[in-house]
Amino acid sequence: MLSTYQYPKFDYVRPPEQSGAEKKRYPVVVVGAGPVGLAAAIELAQSGVPVVLLDDDDTVSVGSRGVCYAKRALEVLDRIGLGQPCVDKGVSWNVGRTFFREQEVYNFNLLPQPDHKRPGMINLQQYYLEAFEVKRAQELPNLDLRFKNKVLSVIPQGDGATLQVETPDGIYTLETDWLVVADGARSGIRRLMNLEIDGKIFMDRFLIADVVMKADFPHERWFWFDPPFHPGQSVLLHRQADNVYRIDFQLGWNADPEEEKKPEKVIPRIKAMLGDEREFELEWVSVYTFQCRRMNAFTHGHALFVGDAAHQVSPFGARGANSGIQDTDNLCWKLKLVIEGKAPPELLDSYSEERVFAADENLLNSTRSTDFITPKSKTSLTFRNAVLSLARDHAFARALVNSGRLSVPSYLTESRLNTPDVDAFSGDMVPGAPMDDAPMRLLGQDAWLLDQVGHRFMVLVCVNDAAMVDTPLLASFTAVANGPLTPEVILVSATAGTAPQGLRLLEDHTGRFAERYDTTPGTSYLIRPDQHVAARWRSFDAGQVSQAIARATCNLH
Repeated sequence: MLSTYQYPKFDYVRPPEQSGAEKKRYPVVVVGAGPVGLAAAIELAQSGVPVVLLDDDDTVSVGSRGVCYAKRALEVLDRIGLGQPCVDKGVSWNVGRTFFREQEVYNFNLLPQPDHKRPGMINLQQYYLEAFEVKRAQELPNLDLRFKNKVLSVIPQGDGATLQVETPDGIYTLETDWLVVADGARSGIRRLMNLEIDGKIFMDRFLIADVVMKADFPHERWFWFDPPFHPGQSVLLHRQADNVYRIDFQLGWNADPEEEKKPEKVIPRIKAMLGDEREFELEWVSVYTFQCRRMNAFTHGHALFVGDAAHQVSPFGARGANSGIQDTDNLCWKLKLVIEGKAPPELLDSYSEERVFAADENLLNSTRSTDFITPKSKTSLTFRNAVLSLARDHAFARALVNSGRLSVPSYLTESRLNTPDVDAFSGDMVPGAPMDDAPMRLLGQDAWLLDQVGHRFMVLVCVNDAAMVDTPLLASFTAVANGPLTPEVILVSATAGTAPQGLRLLEDHTGRFAERYDTTPGTSYLIRPDQHVAARWRSFDAGQVSQAIARATCNLH
């Protein structure tokens, strides 16, 4: 039990299959009600796809576990109705500091530019995120969340899968068209399907101590190499909600995990760090090792793997849950279109392609961070300490300091869903890029760009004066909006005005949108449902937009 959190107990409800109801086949079954599985089920359900979500437990995760949620994950959570509760409860931060022995040698700011709705990162115990997600899931009438439902077997079929599920009332059979697998790093589904996951285990151990204390430390990430209170090893300090501080102590591979978790071993470490006068209480303790590995492909017939079931990274850089939430963001809109017959199943292959690319980026950065934090040879240690010594006074060395390159979204620039530029642009908003946010005004009220886009294809068209849009251009907008996927056309202008009937007008009153998207009158951006740029042009052309949408949905023949 935790002193700062009361674990909920979710009710088990006898499934209809065990209550004599007529047997039915479900469009989607999600296995695993962790942060990633819940995010997938919520996104599908709120977009109109009926979902059954199975979990073998009846509460949220034990211990704080995942802590850091990055700006991009928060933007995804915004679209499923959860960003604000997470930010309200969590600890927002942008600045990280790295120390070598007793001196600060490097710091960074995750959000150096102003005018973004969300901070670079929040710290929030995983059980809070899961509890928020469960509450949201229970609000959706077409999401059937089943606790104490353990999957015993999976029989893949050409057009779906059949599951055997165990409950307190016995075993029942469940059939589905699509199976989304989100049952974590030790995925039982992956094992049942005899699928491999490749990578390496890192030969080191780390102690997590969640400590309750009142301290006026700034809301920052602090990382020490070889500090005097824990010589020869590394230490990480984060503040979470409820005055809970996460402290990670590197222990070395030869440490005895059971011995190191004992209070008589943990408390002296913390006192050496904080001083004898600092009052604190131990909240939760764990010792972990970690792996960097992934499946070769994330789609296997009608089984779709997300989160830790598909890929695992070291905790340095907060890339685990953040990457998993982005998996669901990439997958769900594609799965919805395939289910509705608006895109071929081939579109789901692009999920695997794009997220394997993202996983490889995460694995590379995670491995580099781990090698820097835990050097495995005297030569590596000498190099690392030389870099840290030089970093305090020399900018070139600061670029080499690696205490965990923190989670950033992938730029899917090589995706076959993109339409390559034919016009000249500058800036970062290239096809495949995750969208930057910008402050806007909508009907005279302050708004944020990312709150106005997503869930469907959209075309942002820049105009000087919305009221002066001519009839031929309006007809082109209508032709696009009436296409197979009914994308919405939104006007963007630097000045306030009145949009033609049926169109929204966003006012770029600060000029941030024009700056970040390199716009001139006529500039048009096609945005995917997951807020990635699919295409951009210097002038609006209905035929080009329709062709780009076809490419982005694998409907281009």
